[in-house]
Amino acid sequence: MRIARIAAIDVDPQRTFTPDCPDELPVPEGNQLGSALNAQAALADVRVLTKDAHPANAVWVVDDAADMLQPLSYKNADLTWVKHAVPGTKGFETIDDLPPVTEYDYVVWKGVEPDLHPYGACFHDIEEKLSTGLIEWLHSQEVETVIVGGLATDYCVKTTAIQLKKRGQFDVIVNLAACRGIHPQTVAAACDEMLDVGIKLVDSQLALGCLVPR
Repeated sequence: MRIARIAAIDVDPQRTFTPDCPDELPVPEGNQLGSALNAQAALADVRVLTKDAHPANAVWVVDDAADMLQPLSYKNADLTWVKHAVPGTKGFETIDDLPPVTEYDYVVWKGVEPDLHPYGACFHDIEEKLSTGLIEWLHSQEVETVIVGGLATDYCVKTTAIQLKKRGQFDVIVNLAACRGIHPQTVAAACDEMLDVGIKLVDSQLALGCLVPR
C-alpha cells in the first residue's frame, strides 16, 4: 500500500517581511517563525522554500510607503510597493533558525523580472500562465498533503495555498501558528477565502499533528 507523502512549504520567511527591515514590509513577529516552520517540517517528507527575489528597478517600486497599494496597469504587477527582497540585501535573507537554502528539497525564487510581481509560489505571473515548476515537482514526489506556513498570511501564503489546492489538487493545510499577517481584517478575509476552496486551517502544532496523515 502506497503511503501518501507530505510536503512542508516555507513561504517567503525573509527578513524583508519582519521588523528586522523596518523600511521594507515589516510584519509584526515575522522574525519569530523559525521554530514553528521547523516543527511543521518535522512532520513532512520533503521541505520547500519560496523567496521573493525582486530587482531594485521593478516597475511597481515606489519610494514612499504612503504611495503603496496603488493600482497599476501591468498585467502581472497589480499594485505599487516599496522596494523589498532585493537579492544581496538584508531583506532577501531568510529569518533566524531556518536551514541553509541548500538543505531544502526544492526552492522557488519569484518576482525576478521587473514587470512581474506574483504573490503565489506556483506561478511566475499573476495570470498563472507560467509555472515555477512547484506543482509539477510535488506531483513527481508523490506528495498528496501540503502544509503551508510563512509570510504573510493575507498575501503570499493565501495565494500559494489556493494555487496548490485549485491548480495542484493537493490536500492543503495552512498552519496559522507558523504564519503572520499584515492586518487582522485582511487576514480574516484570507482565511475565509482559503476555507471556501477547501483548505484546512489549524492554529497549533498539536492540531496540525492530528490532521497530518501518518
